[in-house]
Amino acid sequence: MKATPHINPQGEFAKTVLMPGDPLRARFIAENFLENAVLINNVRGIQGYTGTYKGVPVSVMASGMGIPSIGIYSYELYSFFGVENIIRVGSAGGMQENVKIRDVVIGMGACTNSAFGKQYGLEGTIAPIASYQLLEKAVEKARELGLSYHVGNLLSSDTFYSDTSSLDWAKMGALAVEMEAAGLYMTAMRLKKNALAICTVSDHLITGEETTSEERQKTFKDMIILALEVAISL
Repeated sequence: MKATPHINPQGEFAKTVLMPGDPLRARFIAENFLENAVLINNVRGIQGYTGTYKGVPVSVMASGMGIPSIGIYSYELYSFFGVENIIRVGSAGGMQENVKIRDVVIGMGACTNSAFGKQYGLEGTIAPIASYQLLEKAVEKARELGLSYHVGNLLSSDTFYSDTSSLDWAKMGALAVEMEAAGLYMTAMRLKKNALAICTVSDHLITGEETTSEERQKTFKDMIILALEVAISL
């Protein structure tokens, strides 16, 4: 199998890849949720594993932080390694009072302050949206699992430390802020593949509540199980 500049697989990727930002979360998912998981990529420490969940092949690989990083990894997975579906599983900052710490947010769309979409040369503004097939399955499974979840727009921000408030986007209904979904959605749209972002609220911009880095790495199991249930239903 031919390597790319960022992925040198020592095994096959499944058609569906769960994609957290943190390589340690990728390892946590592989070790705690997949059966017979094997490390198949570790270029730049971006760990990628393939195993099975309830007998169905599933891969998990980190994306790194930000739209440029997930743009690279999603493009290469979709274009060169037979991947059809990428489900981002990550943390996000709550931006609405009814969105609580540890709630799950399913990103129907992803607003962004990024210029990533300008590469497509469009005379207007692209609307990055999830793949309906994955979105529908995620909502169905979230109901079955009895999760505390919300469906709506995420904000994919290029800045973590910003001179302006992300809460301005909350006026337009954004539920939570993260840093990758819009780039993933646009890449999937361009390549005619499927993408969905499922995030757990790790901190809250209004209340000031927050979780620890260890909690973000090792907990948030509702989001992971939901993503895996979607993966095996495709």
